[in-house]
Amino acid sequence: MLLATESVIRGYLIICVTLFAVSHEPGDGGVSVALALLKTPLAETSLLICLRFSFSPDANAVSSGSTKSAAAEMEAPLPGLFLLLVLLAAGWGSGALAAWATFPGGCELVQNTVDCTGRWLSSVPGNLRGDTEELLLDDNTIHVLGNVSLLMYHQLRRLSLTKNRLELIEPGAFLSSQGLHVLSLADNLLFTNYSLTAAALSALPSLRTLDLAGNRLTEDMVSVLVWNLSSLESLSVARNIIMRLDSSVFTNLTQLLELNLEKNYIFEIDQAFEGLQRLQRLNVAYNYLPCVVEFGLTQLKLLNVSNNVIEWFLALESDDLFELEVLDLSHNRLLFFPVLPRQSKLHTLLLKDNEMSFYQRLPNGTSLANVTVQFLLIDGNSTNITTVSLWDEICHSNLSSLRLLDMSQNQVWYLPEGFLAQMPSLTHLKLNQNCLETFHLSEGDPLAMLTELDLSQNQLEELGAEAGTRDILPNLQLFNLSTNRLQVLPPEVFTYTRKIATVDLSRNRVDLCPQPAIAGKVESPPCVDIRGVETLTHLSLAGCGLQGLGGHPFQGTSLVYLDLSDNHQALSGNLEWLQDLALTLRVLSLRNTSLSSTAVDFSAFNSLVRLDLSGNSLTVFPTSMGALELRSLDLRDNCLPALPTDVARTPLGKSLREVYLSRNPYNCCTLGWWDALQRVEGLHIPDGQEVTCIYTSRTLSPRALPEPVLRSCRWQTADLALLYLVLALPTCLTLLVAFAVIFLMLKEKLLKMVKSRCGVSSSY
Repeated sequence: MLLATESVIRGYLIICVTLFAVSHEPGDGGVSVALALLKTPLAETSLLICLRFSFSPDANAVSSGSTKSAAAEMEAPLPGLFLLLVLLAAGWGSGALAAWATFPGGCELVQNTVDCTGRWLSSVPGNLRGDTEELLLDDNTIHVLGNVSLLMYHQLRRLSLTKNRLELIEPGAFLSSQGLHVLSLADNLLFTNYSLTAAALSALPSLRTLDLAGNRLTEDMVSVLVWNLSSLESLSVARNIIMRLDSSVFTNLTQLLELNLEKNYIFEIDQAFEGLQRLQRLNVAYNYLPCVVEFGLTQLKLLNVSNNVIEWFLALESDDLFELEVLDLSHNRLLFFPVLPRQSKLHTLLLKDNEMSFYQRLPNGTSLANVTVQFLLIDGNSTNITTVSLWDEICHSNLSSLRLLDMSQNQVWYLPEGFLAQMPSLTHLKLNQNCLETFHLSEGDPLAMLTELDLSQNQLEELGAEAGTRDILPNLQLFNLSTNRLQVLPPEVFTYTRKIATVDLSRNRVDLCPQPAIAGKVESPPCVDIRGVETLTHLSLAGCGLQGLGGHPFQGTSLVYLDLSDNHQALSGNLEWLQDLALTLRVLSLRNTSLSSTAVDFSAFNSLVRLDLSGNSLTVFPTSMGALELRSLDLRDNCLPALPTDVARTPLGKSLREVYLSRNPYNCCTLGWWDALQRVEGLHIPDGQEVTCIYTSRTLSPRALPEPVLRSCRWQTADLALLYLVLALPTCLTLLVAFAVIFLMLKEKLLKMVKSRCGVSSSY
């Protein structure tokens, strides 16, 4: 479309010129001819322009009825009108070309944005529109931005020059573009001439956003570059070689709202942000900070110090209200729970992947409730000692607005009493991958707002609950208890979680109720009862060691997702105990459940869309599956020699969009089903390259069987009755001929013998 624009405009001009030539003839014939010639939508626009300037007879001449006078008056200005038309068409055409076509060099225009990304340009194009507001020059080879590079672009507001190996911006480069608001210079070589580049940047009084990431800048270079940029609101100096920050680096950035310092080599920060009174978002992730002490940036809303080597975090002892809302301390070496501001608006606290624990008491029973820790702060010749009571300081922090707490991947083996009581607004609690041995639930618990609780991958042996408790976690929707040591849960624990939708009990030694009675035992073994939990939709029981399920363990539920994989003794040859889910179940995993019976009937599960039967011992494809309308089927790691030859024509074959088939001993001579599946439109076989078949003792790919194998397979799969007939026909013919010859040779003797025995006289 863009490339054809110029030729279309030239066509308009030719049509207009032709129209003038035709319409110049006396009379109205010219007009009618022109109208007859121009019937296309493109020509109609030219026609209107041409008619507007061609047929404007004088009103008095028309009223007098003098045709000759009118014609004469029209002929007189014709050369002038013709020239005017040519100029108009040329001007209109160039405007349309600028609006739609690509510029020389391959740049593309979208409204007031010119995109010259990846065009191998060595300089800024000088033939772009003067009213360009955004210019994208990323991924080019512009090494120098000269004084005249942007001279034509007075209305430029956004300029991007990332990944250009830019070494120098001359001091006068931005003098004609002082309205620039956003400037991206990331991934260049500005360290080489940073002082001259700083002089160029100082000519931008309206600059709001500056990206200097990936330029090998030191802290001194950064200080020089941003010294006169008092209008900056967002600055990124990520991926440089900054090591130490002090108060001199960002002195004049009084309007700064956002600062990105991630992926540098920062190991010390000494009052570098004290003058940034409007700073709200600070990112110092992926550096080498050993600690954060006397944190007092009350105006800050987001602080990201993740992926450092921080061992402790101490906020300033003050009753001032901190605006802090998000604090990310994940992936550090925290030994203690951070000492947070006493008053804050904190709603997200991320502490994942640290070495944190609580020390009010030790595993051997020793109490450390009154133990304090002293932090020695050495600053030059002065030494300050900060004494902290590890537990009391936590109690003094106001966490009433906290909604998300992530303490996963730590060394927490217990939660101090009253720890969660400070967090009445908590909705998401992640304690997975710790060392918890118990977790206690009680009625009226401050976790009434909790919607997600993750206790997976701990050492839980008991989930405690007070007797008679009837209001446990009323708003809980997701409960992850996987990979623990649980054998039983509190009675009716899921009955009173009125909104529970997802439960993961995988990798625990639990059984489902009801359990069959065991001879000689009065009490049934402990079990988990989920019957009647109407809100439950997703349940995972993988690797729980379930024993011969029976009865109706899912009665009263509406499960759509059920994972029973890695339970070798769970199935007893039929799926009757799953019948209560026949109308709702959509995803079922029976992976590695020792399923081998061909009598397993899936026909009742009409709602299934995904079925996993991998890792079993199926030797025959279950015929009942042909009627299902699955979208995903996994048959890997079974003992299937073939699939039904008509599988592609069944409802299953027509609905499948994904099927896994590898690691089965398919017969290379019965691959008709494979060819049929290859022709099914929209069907994807992700492991198709791994599918193999067996011919004698060889393992081959069904995608490229050798010709000798194909010929041999044709003989093996031929109609045996026809083969036997072909083989027997020569033998039968030979016997028939032999019988005829013998009969002819013994004909007279046989006749005499017959006559003598029958006593009939011979006719001769």
